[in-house]
Amino acid sequence: MRITHDFQKVACGWVMRDGLLPESIMQETLNETVVQTKSHPLPALWSSLWSKGNQGESGEHRIAILDGWRALSILLVLAGHLLPLGPKSWNGNASAATTGMVLFFTLSGFLITRFLLARADVPDFLLRRTFRILPLAWLTITVLTLVGGADLTTFLANFLFVANLPPQHLLDGGGHLWSLCVEMQFYVAVALLVALLGRRGLYLLPLVCLAVTTLRVLTGTHLDIVTWFRVDEILAGATLALAYPRLSEMSWPRRLPRVTPIILLVLLFASSHPAMGALNYFRPYVSAAVVGTSFFAFPTYMYHLFTSRAAVYVAQTSYAVYVIHGVLGSTWLGTGDTLVRYLKRPLLILITFLAAHISTFYFEHPMINLGKRIGRRRLERRQARLVAQ
Repeated sequence: MRITHDFQKVACGWVMRDGLLPESIMQETLNETVVQTKSHPLPALWSSLWSKGNQGESGEHRIAILDGWRALSILLVLAGHLLPLGPKSWNGNASAATTGMVLFFTLSGFLITRFLLARADVPDFLLRRTFRILPLAWLTITVLTLVGGADLTTFLANFLFVANLPPQHLLDGGGHLWSLCVEMQFYVAVALLVALLGRRGLYLLPLVCLAVTTLRVLTGTHLDIVTWFRVDEILAGATLALAYPRLSEMSWPRRLPRVTPIILLVLLFASSHPAMGALNYFRPYVSAAVVGTSFFAFPTYMYHLFTSRAAVYVAQTSYAVYVIHGVLGSTWLGTGDTLVRYLKRPLLILITFLAAHISTFYFEHPMINLGKRIGRRRLERRQARLVAQ
């Protein structure tokens, strides 16, 4: 078996998504709900599952339950990195962090593909991703470079989001930012695909997903941070997005037992454990099944928990939480022997969430709004040219 990195280290990595879908998608989904919810055991909850959330300036809606999955994912990553999850020999920390990572990659692939299916506007897509991801990422990379004295090659590899590719150039205190590299590389690739082939190019993504998993099997790679050994976790989410319209027309998904997502989540933990061998190859697809089945079948308590204010808040701040917790972990807050480090954990977690709150609402949100304003001006200019013609 080939594992190119320590399982505990490569398990960590995640990047937050907006969790937004165009209004046309949401209206289509709500229309389907009106027709189909009679056969569902929780029709009112299922309907509100899709409609709950704030509407943005551009007519977009949040999918409520995805906030819950995003919140669970970052909490699993934090637990895997910062808390003692059983004896070290059990590898509970690695399993928890890997589970959190694959869930977020799945959400990313699902949301990005759904967005491009509804609106194959590549410049707008790249503009949104740029103003969502880059400000905090580039600020963090710059600070870590200046403080750590990294060389120009390492700085550029991180700045251009290729630091996870061999030969790797991860920053001290920024090793967890490899996940941003995988994400940004996916964004560029899918944008090129849509630019060349339009929406139909997205239907190549399931084939690429299977090809990546096949490569992992052939090389015996259960877990890695290199894109061509990890991107199937994003592509499985993209496949779920492509399958969703057909699934929503079928009745059997809503006849699944309500506990199906919970059972699959347990299986996902197992497929994220280093001792489970070949089951790791199925991790991307189990994750997609966990998220996908929760669209149609879920326990009542899961709905209330995943759509609670606490879950929404954690989801909103989770990108900053992820970036900041890794940086702070390399400071004094993360030093000392085992006992000292764990005594510092409450302070590290508290400072992480305080800094993430400030970053999310006073730095990232203004950047996102700036990107939206630029996008609106771009659309207005394009409309003006069409009118003039």
